[in-house]
Amino acid sequence: MRIAFVTDAWAPQRNGVVRVNATLVKTLTRLGHEVAVIEPGGFVTMPLPGYSEIPLSLFPKARLRRRLEAFAPHAVHLVAEGPLGWAGRAWCLKHGHPFTTAYHTKFPEYLRARTGVPLAWPYALMRRFHRPSSAVLCPSPSVREELEAWGFTNAVTWCHGVDTAVFRPYPKDFVDLPRPLFAYVGRVAVEKNLPAFLDLDLPGSKLVVGDGPARAGLMHRYPHVHWRIANGDDELSRYFAAADAFVFPSQTDTFGLVMLEALASGVPVAAFPVPGPEDVVAGAPVGVLSWNLREAALAALNIPPAACRAHAERFSWDEVARQFLDHLRPLGVRA
Repeated sequence: MRIAFVTDAWAPQRNGVVRVNATLVKTLTRLGHEVAVIEPGGFVTMPLPGYSEIPLSLFPKARLRRRLEAFAPHAVHLVAEGPLGWAGRAWCLKHGHPFTTAYHTKFPEYLRARTGVPLAWPYALMRRFHRPSSAVLCPSPSVREELEAWGFTNAVTWCHGVDTAVFRPYPKDFVDLPRPLFAYVGRVAVEKNLPAFLDLDLPGSKLVVGDGPARAGLMHRYPHVHWRIANGDDELSRYFAAADAFVFPSQTDTFGLVMLEALASGVPVAAFPVPGPEDVVAGAPVGVLSWNLREAALAALNIPPAACRAHAERFSWDEVARQFLDHLRPLGVRA
């Protein structure tokens, strides 16, 4: 099958959306499918105001149309609600083609965190974008239920996976800091709620690995925290494995792939009991979810690394790809 991925999120961006879709494309290709990724690198772009790491494609309709017509896909999947996503949506609707979409990011909550706008406004825009979709792929049952509560009628559950060959246990001596080592790995942005972790009174050391628009300000505010940026997956996986507990303070993630990567590295999770952590931990004895994040972080130190690794091994990318293919709607087949 020839599958067109139209995505506003792609390398060199570093985030969970890019990692999920890059691994999915790699898995689909290994399974014998032909995938064309149409991403901002092939368009004229400008930086997203306030988040320069994300490029916005400018006037992409004509070039996107040429790319899609040249590839002649059997199915179209729209990854995000950015300019390319809207252009792909317009092309499909113009020609009467079905398509699927994904809900990877809680943009309404992120927009409220930055601007204070009422949630109902951006959710109305999200409903408009996804309404013609044959299926809105959600990373967890809790996210699907949230969207249904906001009036989405076409949301379906689609699990995520983790590459257990890349993320695996390593010796702890990759990071030479006083123990226990409490770590966060991921984007450093306001919506990740990092002060909820960095303000905690914890023994040992705190480590943040990642970049983002809030990094400089937080480094100045928390000089006692150790800050790193990983270069490549090998270094990233070693930072994960070096931790004694992975602290995930976000309350707005749709899934939180980094928690699964930590578990694959043999590192237990401490997080708030909200969608995302509840779906990744899923009642297994591999993490502690509590509104008292300090108690959760300390209690997580007692969880055996082997249990964390075994739990992560249940999240197969072949199963993720199978579910994805089941939800696709080939062109010419109406929902």
